[in-house]
Amino acid sequence: MSDSNNANNAIQDQAAALEAGRAALRALYGINHKITDDSYDKTLAVKCKNGTFVGKKSDNVITYKGIPFVGKQPVGNLRWKAPVDVVPDDGIYEAYYNAKSSYGNASLEVGSLFYLDEDCLYLNVWKPDTTDTEKKPVMVWIHGGAFEAGGTVDPMFDCTNLLNENPDVIIVTIAYRLGVFGFLHLSHLPDGKDYPDAQNLGLLDQLMALKWVNENIAFFGGDPDNVTIFGESAGAGSCTMLPLLEGSHKYFKRVIAESGTPNLTRSTEDGIACTDELMKHLGCTTVKELLAVDAEKLFEASSVITLRQFPERDGIHLPLEPWKAYANGAVKDIAFLQGCNKDEMNFFVVGFGVDNFVKWAAGRKEKLVSRLTENEKELVESFCKDVPEAAYEPNCSLLSQSWFNAPSIRLSELQTMAGGKSYTYYFTPESPDPVMKCGHALELASVFNHPEMSADTGRAFDETFSKTLRKMWIQFAKTGNPSLSADLAPDGKAHEWPLYDIENKQVMVFDEFDIHPDKDAVNRIVDWDRTYFLTKYYC
Repeated sequence: MSDSNNANNAIQDQAAALEAGRAALRALYGINHKITDDSYDKTLAVKCKNGTFVGKKSDNVITYKGIPFVGKQPVGNLRWKAPVDVVPDDGIYEAYYNAKSSYGNASLEVGSLFYLDEDCLYLNVWKPDTTDTEKKPVMVWIHGGAFEAGGTVDPMFDCTNLLNENPDVIIVTIAYRLGVFGFLHLSHLPDGKDYPDAQNLGLLDQLMALKWVNENIAFFGGDPDNVTIFGESAGAGSCTMLPLLEGSHKYFKRVIAESGTPNLTRSTEDGIACTDELMKHLGCTTVKELLAVDAEKLFEASSVITLRQFPERDGIHLPLEPWKAYANGAVKDIAFLQGCNKDEMNFFVVGFGVDNFVKWAAGRKEKLVSRLTENEKELVESFCKDVPEAAYEPNCSLLSQSWFNAPSIRLSELQTMAGGKSYTYYFTPESPDPVMKCGHALELASVFNHPEMSADTGRAFDETFSKTLRKMWIQFAKTGNPSLSADLAPDGKAHEWPLYDIENKQVMVFDEFDIHPDKDAVNRIVDWDRTYFLTKYYC
């Protein structure tokens, strides 16, 4: 067979696999209708402020999908407007199917696997089927995706397995506006004064969802006074930014942040530059003209600013210096469990392809270095020269440090110095893929109890290891301390997780066959002299 035939067959196989993936995801969608007769199962109905919602039972878990947490969806003239609160509603509605996902960025392929719409602000609830009347701790998941992709419909975030194993919590997964729909600076435009929140709408959507949880989760058996928000990547970044929003602390008391910090933000200047680039691409000069652009066209056009759509340090919703806010104790009453993976950026090497990543990372490094002092430039070059690996590795390691690893440790340092609590971890198991190693998001299959989802790992991690990790997450949400006694630990061993402190700097190392605290691990996470300072430049 010729090389061209082999290539064509490979392309056809990839296309078939992609379409199969799309079909599988689309099967998870449906339309929730209003119920107008008396034929529904009353035992699965929950009356909330904005309606009565009827769920479905699977195994020992009842799921409620596609519940709106806003009074009006952000469509038409509400595009780029703050979320509208719910109003009382006596209607009865199906909560059987996932709602559509937010438009994100066309160049991030995962987004194209979902049904996309501006009508997207919905949440899902998983509760155990139990007669227990004691109110349960609540965990609210915020998905990642670079603030430009992803959704609650992702099969990874189906919480049935997790709740069957841990029926002592209630889990909620929330959606939010992504990309140019959720993070687009508009106030500098001639008619932009009426859109003062557009640059941080995704965060405001999350806050509105948390308000809904606060007001309604008791009807599902949840404790509104014991809520933990948790997320990964952009979701983790969101979890560390939400405590900086005014009035947010009444909605949650704990944060679990997997590979994300306030570092994942941009300045107002960067926000304006992205908007201007998008406007030029579309041939628009005003918000009015942007409003007339079809959502699908906006989605496709946003590819010109891929991986640049971050929440904005606007001085309105987010402080101009989030790190300073942490240092000053703005979040000290919120307990943290947070950390990073050993080889974060290797995930992006695999996702982009080596050649594309090398080009992209070189551009990112150039932009970063242009902001540094001469001494800082020397330190960065010294760090990169000491990475004796493949051509992609120096910049890969540098970006892992500046985006994820060093900021994770800075968060623990500042939170601790301000009088707050941070339980800090370092996730180290590797994929068989020599490029992926222990890349970004590799822990998710373990967290959500989906060992079958091994596309990124190449294998499922040890079952007892994964179960112990989950139990620590749940224990933190229940009590504020992730430590496990021997009788609670799936491996039968006591695991004392020390708080991060400035002197000992202990972190919990999640080695696949040896979960243990380690005071030396922090020096493997961050290069104190040559990369820690990069956190002041944000992402």
